[in-house]
Amino acid sequence: MYRPLKFLSKWTKRASQHAESGGQTAPGIDDEALRAVFAAASWLIDYPGDDLLERLPQISALLDQAGVPDHLKDDLDETIGHLGAGDPIGLRADYVETFDTRRRGCLFLTYFSNGDTRKRGQALLEIKEIYRAAGLDMDESQLPDHLTYVLEFAAGHDLRAGVRILLSNRAGIELLRLHLDEIGSPWAGTIRAVCGTLPALDGDDIHAVERLAAEGPATETVGLDGLGGYGDLPPSAAETTAAMTAAASVSSGAAAGPCSAGGKQTFIPLTDVTGERS
Repeated sequence: MYRPLKFLSKWTKRASQHAESGGQTAPGIDDEALRAVFAAASWLIDYPGDDLLERLPQISALLDQAGVPDHLKDDLDETIGHLGAGDPIGLRADYVETFDTRRRGCLFLTYFSNGDTRKRGQALLEIKEIYRAAGLDMDESQLPDHLTYVLEFAAGHDLRAGVRILLSNRAGIELLRLHLDEIGSPWAGTIRAVCGTLPALDGDDIHAVERLAAEGPATETVGLDGLGGYGDLPPSAAETTAAMTAAASVSSGAAAGPCSAGGKQTFIPLTDVTGERS
């Protein structure tokens, strides 16, 4: 059976290679447009509270001002249009059904390829260390691999480091895209736009994602089953707690990051259209 961790390893290596060559993202998209896409996507896949719904015109304006390519803007506009025209109560119920009640809609990236809690804990720690290197730290109650946080980090803090996180978790993002497209979700356009900023998958990658989607991870890992037959329950509280505990356990023995002593910052979602630029 296909083992997703091998796919993850491949993309981790590829992320490093892209970073060294300067070709981390798809051609024809400048940094301003990338930041705009990632900022917009971070907001659009967040819970559709009043603040988000009121900000939709600002998000559209940001995409226009940044010169986002039409194909990416069209995908994001699909979600913006749905959120702008929908009943808020219905939107919130649909969001919970899409992302919070089904494993296949999981927004925690490392869960797709690191269902085994010990390995996932290490993956979480690595992302937290990337945030710390940029002068940020997260509240322990939140997991750093949530897609909204990763996108926000790329948009408002360290674009290249954020893209490397996305590339390293490309399998999970592609599986999420496949699922949202499959169910005709209004959030599918947003994930398509994120995927559209990354280098194209080659033939082997596409085959690997298809196999992972169909077969699920190896039986000794705890993670998403295939799109065709895995259970609908989201990651359990026990699994999430174990992952957080594992990450914290390793972190306690790691070298201190730049935010580990006084002046500690808390990483929270951006509240304005523009963010701190690195």
